[in-house]
Amino acid sequence: MGHHQLDTLDEQILKLIAGNARIPFLEVARACNVSGAAIHQRIQKLTALGVLKGSEYIIDPEKIGYETCAYIGIYLKDPSTFDAVLKALEAIPEIVECHFTTGKYDMFIKLYARNNHHLLSIIHDKLQPLGLSRTETLISFHEAIKRQMPIQMEDEEE
Repeated sequence: MGHHQLDTLDEQILKLIAGNARIPFLEVARACNVSGAAIHQRIQKLTALGVLKGSEYIIDPEKIGYETCAYIGIYLKDPSTFDAVLKALEAIPEIVECHFTTGKYDMFIKLYARNNHHLLSIIHDKLQPLGLSRTETLISFHEAIKRQMPIQMEDEEE
């Protein structure tokens, strides 16, 4: 998975849209001193390269009744069940992320539950039947930092 060499215009565009994904292309064009068509073409290029992975509205889980955020380290009984467990995890709507990891866990997931009772239900009724060896759960009290990767020009890094 190589990285793509970005030019100065690409980096300017990424900085602007990372700060506000809904910024109009014409406003980006004015800030970059190029045409709107040039911005549109660059956005298409960055999307085709996989640098940009689309845009989305982000739902605040707490605002819709999901007050508990938990991270769960999963130990598999049998490593050959990775694919089946992944497929089963994809079917659990409360799970919003799943990572294959190094270290002590085989998989690491992030999920949202309405409360601790709901979290217990997810673990007991949805995760344990998957044939897991065991799980370790961490509850997040508060997300202190969440941000995009910084876009830095090469001369800024030094």
